[in-house]
Amino acid sequence: MKILAIETSCDETALALVEANGGLRLPHFKVLKNFVSSQIAVHRPWGGVVPNLAKREHLKNLPIIFQIIMKPELKNKKTLRIHQPLFLIPKVEALAVTVGPGLEPALWTGINFAKDLKANYFSSAGQKIPLVGVNHLEGHLYSFLLPGAVNEKVYKKFGLKAIFPAIALIISGGHTVLLCLESLAKWKKLGETRDDAAGEAFDKVARMLGLSYPGGPEVEKAAKKGNPKAILFPRPMFYAKNYDFSFSGLKTAVLYFIRDAKQQMHSNAAKYLSRHSHPFVVSNRDADIAASFQSAVIDVLVAKTIRAVREFHAKSILLSGGVAANKKIRTAFRSESRKIGVYFFAPSIVFNTDNAVMIAAAAYINYLRKKNRSLRAQSNLSL
Repeated sequence: MKILAIETSCDETALALVEANGGLRLPHFKVLKNFVSSQIAVHRPWGGVVPNLAKREHLKNLPIIFQIIMKPELKNKKTLRIHQPLFLIPKVEALAVTVGPGLEPALWTGINFAKDLKANYFSSAGQKIPLVGVNHLEGHLYSFLLPGAVNEKVYKKFGLKAIFPAIALIISGGHTVLLCLESLAKWKKLGETRDDAAGEAFDKVARMLGLSYPGGPEVEKAAKKGNPKAILFPRPMFYAKNYDFSFSGLKTAVLYFIRDAKQQMHSNAAKYLSRHSHPFVVSNRDADIAASFQSAVIDVLVAKTIRAVREFHAKSILLSGGVAANKKIRTAFRSESRKIGVYFFAPSIVFNTDNAVMIAAAAYINYLRKKNRSLRAQSNLSL
């Protein structure tokens, strides 16, 4: 099945043409075309995503990217028969679009564009194809099935029996969710964030440190130069018996530390300058803050996930979401998985952040399950 998928939940306009096969027993995907238009440059001056600007960019980008995706391709002249067309227009057998969660104005642009394609572009060409609404989080959840995933060879060799039961952790800008999966179609939510998601905490700490947008990659970059043990920040809910998360307290601890450090710095600088002619320099302070903050987040994420693996006798850990592109986080989970003897699965870096390929994967699985969501924007849609 060839699926044209559309993703506009936040600040990336993404379309992909994906060939899906294997059914629910062994789903696999071939990426035929994939295009993501980032809006980072548009939102950077504002320090975060502005919904109306995101909507404007989606409206501008969608028709352009669609033309790129559907551009006819030159056939192989060696195998071309007489009277056959020289160019081949990509065949589409299903449409998929993200319906939530996300920014409502942004979601509607994708939904309306998909509806228009179904009603006009494909219908006028005599194609009656299904339009599948997709939960963005399900896209992240199933992204371990995409090409280039960590331990892809294990999946190809042993199939789903090597994976389930599994503990899945989705960490993104707006979500931190821990799940126990019995199969592709059946799961139980164990816990989620009570306040700030891990990605939100990264972004807010980045702003505190004066780093540019998007904050997550900038904090990771700064942390490489710092000492993760320099500052003992709290590990919120580390010892709680439940599987919920909370990063608001950690964020506040970083804020207070920076405030106190600045006051101390000004005091020390004044004393220093009264005795020396060259400037006072505080070396690596921000890098130590970034590294120590990142370490605290990783400790909490890993501890809760590993505890869930043991409690539910899981065979694997599935890590996904934009924050999971962080190399320190991936390394920590890979290491802990080896220690306790379970498989670790994660999408390739390119499919960690928002993309339409993962939306196609979720659409395929939901289509086979005969599960279709309402085609309306649901900003707070949950799993």
